[in-house]
Amino acid sequence: MLCCQTLHIFTLYGGHTMNTNKQTLGRKILVLLACFFGVLAGHPAALPGAVTTGSLFQEMADLPNLAVLPAPAYRMVQFSSYDHRSRLPGGPDWFANSDGFGGEPIPNFEKVLRPPDAEGVGEYLLADVKGPGAVVRLWTAAISGEVRVYLDDSPTPIYQGSADDFFRHPYDGFDQIEAIDRDRFNRTVYQRDASYAPIPFARALRVVWTGNIRKIHFYHLQVRLYDEGTPVTTFRPDDIRTYRQTIDEVTRALADPDANLAVRSPQPAEPFELSLEPAGRQTALRLEGPSAIEQLSLKLEAKDPDAALRQTVLQIAFDDWPWGQVQSPVGDFFGAAPGVNLYQSLPFTVRPDGTMICRFVMPFERACTIELVNGGSQVVQVKGSVLRLPFAWNERAMHFRARWRVDHNLTASNRAVQDLPFLLAQGRGVYVGTGVYLMNPCPVPTPYGNWWGEGDEKVFVDDNPEPSLFGTGSEDYFNYSWSSPDIFVYPYCGQPRNDGPGNRGFVTNYRWHVLDAIPFQNNIRFYMELFSHEPTAGMSYARIGYHYARGGLTDDHQAIMPDDLRLVPLPADWQPAARKGAANAVFFAAEDVTTDDQASHLSEGRLWAGGKLLVWSPTKVGEKKSFRIPIASAGKRQIHVALALTDQSGRISFRLDDQQLPLDNRADDVDLHCPYRVLLRSIALMPGELDAGNHTLTLEWKGAPEGATDPQVGIDFIWVQPK
Repeated sequence: MLCCQTLHIFTLYGGHTMNTNKQTLGRKILVLLACFFGVLAGHPAALPGAVTTGSLFQEMADLPNLAVLPAPAYRMVQFSSYDHRSRLPGGPDWFANSDGFGGEPIPNFEKVLRPPDAEGVGEYLLADVKGPGAVVRLWTAAISGEVRVYLDDSPTPIYQGSADDFFRHPYDGFDQIEAIDRDRFNRTVYQRDASYAPIPFARALRVVWTGNIRKIHFYHLQVRLYDEGTPVTTFRPDDIRTYRQTIDEVTRALADPDANLAVRSPQPAEPFELSLEPAGRQTALRLEGPSAIEQLSLKLEAKDPDAALRQTVLQIAFDDWPWGQVQSPVGDFFGAAPGVNLYQSLPFTVRPDGTMICRFVMPFERACTIELVNGGSQVVQVKGSVLRLPFAWNERAMHFRARWRVDHNLTASNRAVQDLPFLLAQGRGVYVGTGVYLMNPCPVPTPYGNWWGEGDEKVFVDDNPEPSLFGTGSEDYFNYSWSSPDIFVYPYCGQPRNDGPGNRGFVTNYRWHVLDAIPFQNNIRFYMELFSHEPTAGMSYARIGYHYARGGLTDDHQAIMPDDLRLVPLPADWQPAARKGAANAVFFAAEDVTTDDQASHLSEGRLWAGGKLLVWSPTKVGEKKSFRIPIASAGKRQIHVALALTDQSGRISFRLDDQQLPLDNRADDVDLHCPYRVLLRSIALMPGELDAGNHTLTLEWKGAPEGATDPQVGIDFIWVQPK
């Protein structure tokens, strides 16, 4: 569909920038007119070109908009509960980690408004912003107390209530939310533990928290600050109803961009196909400009697909730059490495058949060359296509950049914490996304113990001596919390791979900055702390900082070397460790304590403890497999079972000494069916008193979906922990 959308694109890409002084004067006049006519009408007026709740929603699915410098211009700031002792970069408290658990050495706020009373309840300033702006992202792992949110110095808060509700679901506090598709809104605008529901303000924002400082109070509050004079229409709850059609269209596109995000190119896709010999390099396409890539699709085929995805390097050079602005292993570039891990987000899709799609728009003025380099030892077949978008290059247009880097054999630590650079760049541009790809060998089988991401993001923008964005933990940056091993995918964030148990093995996280993109005028320094629960040697940590930039940007990228592309296997013959969340545990390999060998066999693989997995193949519902668990002394114990999640598994329940044993969450059974992935998860059962001696743990087969043609249950190990 062309009509208004296409007209908007050509106007945006082909227009000219006004003289800065004239532009500012014009904006001030528009603001005065807005105030005048708004007073006459009895409510704020939305001017043509003004930032509104509706325009911000439109940006949420507008990927071409990221490829040009923001207009109106803004800078991004984040208020958070980071440890406020961390003021001096590299100084004594730079890696301090009291960031919202309660009882911090100094309050995690901008200001103490009322000291805590005898009950520990005080009043604290979370944010106080003057000038036009918009709240574009909220996040919390948990926060007690209540918040009051004031817009434009109004004496009456637009929101007053539960702090946790506000940071997770701010629009739910308004009755107007019933005007839209709430289910889809909950899956697209609310993403895991974050909200992207925009809250614009014309003159000021003030957020006050009242609560017990000794209780949990994690928060992120991310704000766009526009240039003075930018016309902004302040949010009102009625905006939800006024812009309900826009909101529903945007959430529909976010929910399924493959089906519902409008393709704007008037041309058919341009296909390419090639065969890469070992050490081979070939040009897939050379495109003449001015133009832009709207979509890039790739699929690799090889004897070892995982190796091909890491060892085949994609290089895209715009306007004959000698080094490609895009330099990355193919699998990592598409955000779900290692291997094919299907997911769908706004800019990227990975399908079960290995087809990978990038929707980040890539403009160029004169030419674009797409090359593929085989850094492996096998022949790789490549199929792909490019969808081109008409694009008038001008002074706002930017090149897309994604340069991969990796550190092998890192030692993660909770003592020798370090800042890992993601992007250090001099120039002008916009930061739009982050992908991390880890191999975490920690043998503790629980998130408390093998968590790799206790560290915060620190983003310095334009010579600011302190980070403009200072986070509270790696998972918090990626919009989840509490080192969760869950597989989840949302339009802007996800964890498409996490082998387990806990966060052990290969782990991939992504976050795309769309509404919360980070502009920089002169430079950007993006770091993430490597801060683990315990010292862990042998970690591999790859990452990409996706961004756009004007010509002349320089960065700290180093060319990808053959050793960088080596496959990093999981450690062989690993054994679970009785530390942290598994402290004082006793472990039993499933094959050592099974009471019979019926309908079972051993499968080998590095994901499994000791390299072996006991695979039980039940044939009908109600069949059982039993294990003898020795208990050395009487007392309260909790039994955990490490189980494989596969596409051939299904539901099982547990019995102990012939009595029903529910899960720790009181569920009667657990579903181990997991299409397209193989995971290892430790399932906690309800704790109870156990006598000394042998006890019998029994697994009962409850059935599997129709797609499971060869029903199986993989039992890796069983462990018992005093409680």
